[in-house]
Amino acid sequence: MKTKKLITLGAALGLVLGTLSTVSAQSGALRSTHPELADLNNAFDVTQAELYDAVAEINADPAAAEGRMELKMHLDMMAEMDHGGHGGHGGMAMEMDMNGHFGELEVQSRVQLYGLLQRDHSDDAVAEAFTDSEALSTHAAMVLRHGRNFERTLWDIYADGSTSMFQKQEQVAAAIEDYLTSDPRHAVATTPKAASLYLEHDYADAFKMGYPRLSGLMFANQWLQLASLEAIIIGQLDPQFAGNVPLTLERYWNKVGSDTGMTVFPAPTEMPSVPAISPSLYSQAPIAAVIIDNLNMLESALADVIAYPDLANRDDVMDAVAEQYTSNEMYLADTMDYLLNALRGGIFNQGGPAIGQLDQSERNRSREAMGMNHVMIMSGPQ
Repeated sequence: MKTKKLITLGAALGLVLGTLSTVSAQSGALRSTHPELADLNNAFDVTQAELYDAVAEINADPAAAEGRMELKMHLDMMAEMDHGGHGGHGGMAMEMDMNGHFGELEVQSRVQLYGLLQRDHSDDAVAEAFTDSEALSTHAAMVLRHGRNFERTLWDIYADGSTSMFQKQEQVAAAIEDYLTSDPRHAVATTPKAASLYLEHDYADAFKMGYPRLSGLMFANQWLQLASLEAIIIGQLDPQFAGNVPLTLERYWNKVGSDTGMTVFPAPTEMPSVPAISPSLYSQAPIAAVIIDNLNMLESALADVIAYPDLANRDDVMDAVAEQYTSNEMYLADTMDYLLNALRGGIFNQGGPAIGQLDQSERNRSREAMGMNHVMIMSGPQ
């Protein structure tokens, strides 16, 4: 082991209360119905923690000095052009060199992370993945671990085909209550965070710019979590959409591609969001959707901090970033702004719809040109 530092609903609350703090790996209904997906959910925790460590190791490697200098110059130029921001959705960030700044060092890390996705991981390895990470501050690691426990509970709730959607809504409300009260210091806000917090913070785009192979893998992992949940929910709402989880798994592996990241099916270039990739979850459980999006934004922001070249007091910066996402007072957005910003980056750039087809970016195109494909999914059975 590495050394480093709402609503109370009676019986439904009893089903979930207390489980979040003890859950260590994906089990329960998802394990019974979709074992491959359950294995990947476990692997995602281990892979994400190791990804942070890999970026930190490259950032500290003397052989990467030239890459760090080039990345810092690029980020400084973007910051100057954007008057303090870094481009964000559709900005200069989209013009990044897909080879990144760290060449073979990033490729080697990508190969190692790909191997972690292929392996089974013990309950202890999953439970301690974030807290064992040497790159993460203790507070940031605890926020991520607490959030993943909530996500695993959510996936088990929706994977259980024996309960109605009304019962699931009660169980989700109980899970949210437990998430917020069992460890409030490490729970992210239930109000959407402003897009500027993710897109324009001081270290924004360092991860995408410096490590496109690794950021593509992280976004692909986030995409599968949301896309598979969309497939599960919409399949229960309307039988004609049932049985699509294998399709989301196939699409995921296409996006992941080879161990080095080579693929003819491009990985997402933007962080996947719930309204874009799992609109059925947003319809059924909007507060849970916001929690997941805030957690994914935090994952990405922490990656930026770890990737930013020659940053002093990195742990203090990570703690400050984590506090921004756990605060119920800072950087809040109203619902309409949240939905608009979630879709502004483009569904295609976020990995594409879970079930429907979208073969090219729909940004700056008419609805007729889009073929209405994802609109049909988003307006599907409620």
